[in-house]
Amino acid sequence: MCKKCLLLIALFIFILNGAQEFFTQEVFKKVEKKYGEQAKRRAEALGKLLSSLHGSSDQEKLEKVNTFFNQMHFVSDEALWKQKDYWATRMEFIGKGAGDCEDFVIAKYFTLKQLGVPTTKLFFTYVKAVKFQQAHMVLTYYETPKSIPLVLDNINFKILPATKRNDLIPVYSFNGDALYLAKQQGLGEIVPSGMQKNKKWFELVDKIRREEL
Repeated sequence: MCKKCLLLIALFIFILNGAQEFFTQEVFKKVEKKYGEQAKRRAEALGKLLSSLHGSSDQEKLEKVNTFFNQMHFVSDEALWKQKDYWATRMEFIGKGAGDCEDFVIAKYFTLKQLGVPTTKLFFTYVKAVKFQQAHMVLTYYETPKSIPLVLDNINFKILPATKRNDLIPVYSFNGDALYLAKQQGLGEIVPSGMQKNKKWFELVDKIRREEL
């Protein structure tokens, strides 16, 4: 085989492998330095999961990502961060191996986004958890804007349509584009200037940028 062909094959393999490498060793070193060896292993496991899902269907990505992050422990912000309401980045969540419902959703959202799932289908959804009589957050996936969304949750690990989650009362949904009044089937009415009032979202995105992970 000619040298030029060998070089082209080698370049193709390099590009293919590079496309599947979602984190660098530098990222793992930063995680280990800040959070310890166990955190590094969790980050490496996430990297392997991302690589394994390269080219998979949305459904498989939803299932595997939901299962991966639901291995983490639920801990309140006050116990973990000594704050009443703290939105952790994905790497902070991985580092601690724990977080509250918002942290589970944030980690799942940005992981699915990294895997190429359109953010137009992914929404942070505030609900009322009937059993616990308290506010809760889940990640919802809309195949189309009028679809019944699938619910990714850290209370019920099984991904189900919203119409089968009678234990949750939807309140509102948002992503990076807009904020909506939520309902069980299809996106609800958009709230004018809703995202401008959602300071936690902008603080989170800014923190992720500064984190450079």
